[in-house]
Amino acid sequence: MAFKGAPDSVALLLFFVFWYAGNMKYNEYNTGSLNAVGGKFAGMTMSVATMQLGVCAVYAFLVWILKTNPANLFGLQMPKRQDIPSLTFSDIMKTIPVGLCSAGAHACTVFALGGDPLFGQIVKSGEPVLAALVNTVFYKSPPTFYKTLCLPIIVGGVAFASLKKGDDGSYSLKFDQTALVFGMIANTFAAFKGSENKKLLSDPKIKEKFNGVGNQFAVTQIIAFLICLPIMFATEGDKVVEFTDKIMMDKTLQFNLVLSGLCFYLYNELATMTLKVTGPVTASVANTAKRVIVMVYMAAVTGKSLTDEQKIGAGVAISGVLLYSLIDDILGGKKKAKTS
Repeated sequence: MAFKGAPDSVALLLFFVFWYAGNMKYNEYNTGSLNAVGGKFAGMTMSVATMQLGVCAVYAFLVWILKTNPANLFGLQMPKRQDIPSLTFSDIMKTIPVGLCSAGAHACTVFALGGDPLFGQIVKSGEPVLAALVNTVFYKSPPTFYKTLCLPIIVGGVAFASLKKGDDGSYSLKFDQTALVFGMIANTFAAFKGSENKKLLSDPKIKEKFNGVGNQFAVTQIIAFLICLPIMFATEGDKVVEFTDKIMMDKTLQFNLVLSGLCFYLYNELATMTLKVTGPVTASVANTAKRVIVMVYMAAVTGKSLTDEQKIGAGVAISGVLLYSLIDDILGGKKKAKTS
């Protein structure tokens, strides 16, 4: 009898575990990669971000060459067949906006986490604020009234996390500017990416041609790499030779670059597979818990503890995100109960 693998319920639990683990390890290996090239002032952050996407592109091509996606193995199930999608030039052009936004979101996130891996995570938790702004202005899809009420909570949490108490007891703004600026830009790109992705998949023909989220994610990462490559040469061209020498000679950099790229690809794919089969409440709680777990893990890895202000601010911001995600379901459920 052929091996069918673990039951779907067990597989789903394992997908959750490896999604979280992959996200934590990505942040660790990303930090290791940036440290190996000399940190945020070395002028090679864009090169690191680009090479991570290069690893993603290589992995995507390997999946197509082998015609097998091994992601299901993380759930103790048999891997699925994954053929290269039959896309036309027009289909690829329609996918470029998603790839562009993916490139921007990834590169800016690497810059933000390179500035301060902990504060960068706090800023990243404010993504719903930028998503609300982008969707309102550019896609004419504003958040509901109740969701809008949650936005000041998120902003307030990030703002409080930016404060530092002085010796005289007074508070002043003190934060890593790189983490704040690039974290906000990353959130903006992520907001555009979500809306562009939704618009792309609203075309049933393209959705059918992709034949699954695995192929769409693979194509998106390849496009993102091709977009980042010229930007890397334009912004860090004077460091390319030095960066190449480091890759060739430094095994620590090689290890961290490859593993960070693989973890980035796999945890995103596992997250998609997990959230696709869970309800919105479970998805919201899972995303919120992930952010907290990653921050705690990175604090342990880097040896840098959060200040009291960052702990409180992060707690408020993340709670605001959770409330933002759930409030329509909570209040909508109450309204339905009253009308029934």
